[in-house]
Amino acid sequence: MHRLTALLAGLALCANAFAFSLADLSQSDASGGLKDALGQGARIAVQQLGKPGGFASDPEVRIELPGNLGKVARTMKMMGMGAQIEQLEASMNTAAEAAVPQAQALLLEAVQKMTISDAKGILAGAPDAATQYLSRSSREQIRARFLPIVKQATDRVGLAQQYNAFAGKAATFGALDAKNASIENYVTEQALDGLFRVIAEQEASIRENPAGAATSLAKKVFGVL
Repeated sequence: MHRLTALLAGLALCANAFAFSLADLSQSDASGGLKDALGQGARIAVQQLGKPGGFASDPEVRIELPGNLGKVARTMKMMGMGAQIEQLEASMNTAAEAAVPQAQALLLEAVQKMTISDAKGILAGAPDAATQYLSRSSREQIRARFLPIVKQATDRVGLAQQYNAFAGKAATFGALDAKNASIENYVTEQALDGLFRVIAEQEASIRENPAGAATSLAKKVFGVL
């Protein structure tokens, strides 16, 4: 019984020490460490996705035709009629890979605009709170940068016009979401989703292993979480 009491007391002291450590972070440390980690995650995500094969070779973010179009495409592939489908999907992934590098400056700008209040809330928030902040702060601006690049890339492929014509009809009959009725809109949204997915993975990695952070300040901040 005495040992159990001592153990419980020790756990309580550890819990108090943890709470104190988080609360005791200086405002500048909390903000600076988080900015370092977020900048690191954003750069890695852009480098990972913004290269040949960045989307196409990663099954977690690879862009395929949506909804019922995707079901038809998979059937056509199984029947040996998938050459055109594969060409279209390859062009969609290539377009996303070409667009992603445009995101880095906007992501880093959003990081630098983070307030001390934002930083404290993120550190005490959900496991992907930092990624959510970046998405809220920069997604619309990144979308505006991505869209013309994706459109230019998909316009080079004659199948893009066929996609838009077919998908537009499918959306009219409710077989496809309206937001997916344009190939450039669909690819842009998929590229954004993939980008923030990888940023979230980087955030989770740093939270789980603070030693993997690039700067000593980021290691310090995430080490108390």
